[in-house]
Amino acid sequence: MSASPSGSRTASHPAARTGVWLIGARGSVATTVVAGCAAVTAGLHPATGMVTETPDFADAVLPALADLVFGGHDTVDCPLPKRAEALAAGGVLPPGLPAAVHAELAAADREIRPGGPLPGDHRDDAALVAAFAADLRDFVRRNGLDRAVVVNVASTEPAAADGALPPSTLYALAALDAGCPYVNFTPSAGLHHPVAARRAERSGLPYAGRDGKTGQTLLRSVLGPMFAQRALAVRAWSGTNLLGGGDGAALADPQAAAAKNAGKERVLTDTLGTAVEGTVHIDDVPALGDWKTAWDHIAFDGFLGARMILQTTWQGCDSALAAPLVLDLARLTARAHEQGRSGPLSALGFYFKDPVGEGPAGLTEQYTELRRFARTLGTGETGPEPEGDTEGGGSAGGGGGGGALGSGDGVRGGLLGSGEGGGAGRGRDGAAGEER
Repeated sequence: MSASPSGSRTASHPAARTGVWLIGARGSVATTVVAGCAAVTAGLHPATGMVTETPDFADAVLPALADLVFGGHDTVDCPLPKRAEALAAGGVLPPGLPAAVHAELAAADREIRPGGPLPGDHRDDAALVAAFAADLRDFVRRNGLDRAVVVNVASTEPAAADGALPPSTLYALAALDAGCPYVNFTPSAGLHHPVAARRAERSGLPYAGRDGKTGQTLLRSVLGPMFAQRALAVRAWSGTNLLGGGDGAALADPQAAAAKNAGKERVLTDTLGTAVEGTVHIDDVPALGDWKTAWDHIAFDGFLGARMILQTTWQGCDSALAAPLVLDLARLTARAHEQGRSGPLSALGFYFKDPVGEGPAGLTEQYTELRRFARTLGTGETGPEPEGDTEGGGSAGGGGGGGALGSGDGVRGGLLGSGEGGGAGRGRDGAAGEER
């Protein structure tokens, strides 16, 4: 069966309202997601950058963009319409778009609940998770939603101190307790924390992540297999990132930057088949705002030891790169949940630096797996994916996406108790200016 524009369903698959609960719901990425979805739905702009709006996904029976309902958690109180105006002033959103989709932005803003803990909030982890999950169930119930997908788009968090559960893990646990699939678009811990890993495996819910692949690492996942396939020896690969916004400030923290860089370097190891010299530096340049520049310097050897260099420059708007992928992931994960799938959605590794589950590391092979997955979403089959879909070639170097979530024991404050209902979790760290 074919889907009409914006992924709307056929008569045999009536429209179902799907919630998208954004952790960091008033940040740059989240605001662009809401404004962009409204703009595409209204026909004001094409769905550029949305893989799920290409012909290969027309039969996947995904939720229509018009049937997505947005909400979320955040610790800041700047309303989405005002946030959108600021993004338009910075060139992130087109001029006039905030006014054109004001109603949709305002509706989403009414569904945003306070994150936490804020200063003076003395609730323990269990109480925070319970409160976040209650917000999600309420969102689903009031809006008459069939399901909701939780997507973490908050700024990268530093490592938690004193053994405390990190914010992203509290929100991920809340999503599971509310019966919601979870997607981690950030390098923050989320379900990777040992306390949450087994809970995720037992939840019966699908999940995906981590750390969206939108810029420098996207390019690395293409170039790495190229060197491997051409038998060119990479001697060193170094990179530098300049960025501003909230995530630029967050990544000024060495621990947060280390979490971010680990994913970038892992892609190289997986696609090249070995670790190489070189590091990635991240510099906070507030004047850049939501724009970023990434340089890579690649030293490699050719035939008879001839030494050569490749240098690349990537300049982009982070929110405009990330937002269409967030919409893709919400729709694909919602459809997987509708089909009763559970566990890591390894076929979504195409979107991530550090994917959960097992799968290829090169972008071409990842896209082939994604297309196979889309076909099963359309047919309802959940068994082995069809063979022989290898157009576009493959990547050398293999190396899955980091394996399944690390297992771990330990129950903190009853957080691993199962929850009922269908909702989503909330983000405790700030929201503005996410960098991927």
